[in-house]
Amino acid sequence: MPTDRQDAGSTATAKRIADRIEGTGVRIGVSESLTSGLLASFLGAAPSSSDWFLGGLTAYATSVKRSVLDVTAEAVVSPESAAQMADGTARLLGADLTLSITGSGGPEPQDGQEPGTVFFGVTAAGQQHPDVHERFFEGDPETVIHSTVAEALELISDRLDKLLAERGAR
Repeated sequence: MPTDRQDAGSTATAKRIADRIEGTGVRIGVSESLTSGLLASFLGAAPSSSDWFLGGLTAYATSVKRSVLDVTAEAVVSPESAAQMADGTARLLGADLTLSITGSGGPEPQDGQEPGTVFFGVTAAGQQHPDVHERFFEGDPETVIHSTVAEALELISDRLDKLLAERGAR
């Protein structure tokens, strides 16, 4: 089970993103499979999110990943799928920074990936190919989902700092 402390940490990270992004003109978009919109809810609840959060796409079903986000990877729980989801989200939303999530929450494996295996695609405007990060989280499906959101927010925060440094922003 996720802890209140874990959710408080995610809320604090989302606030840190909001504080850092304020006044920069950078806009964020996300796509989620495993987390079913939970990441978007943390970003949307952050201060001034209407100024910088474009939205999130919940692509839980394989058919949605394929038809909406143009995922062609054979396995939807894979590094290739995470990268394609990030690219599709950036194209659809016009975001400056995009993060995608796909993974196996359990209790059974999916696409040959053990429960707790998660892939994140992260891309910024002008980037040729998304960066893909693989993580493994222990626990029941709910714990994996909350751990995934916490990690996604940290990845967004880190990539935002790099993007702002590249642009010479404060």
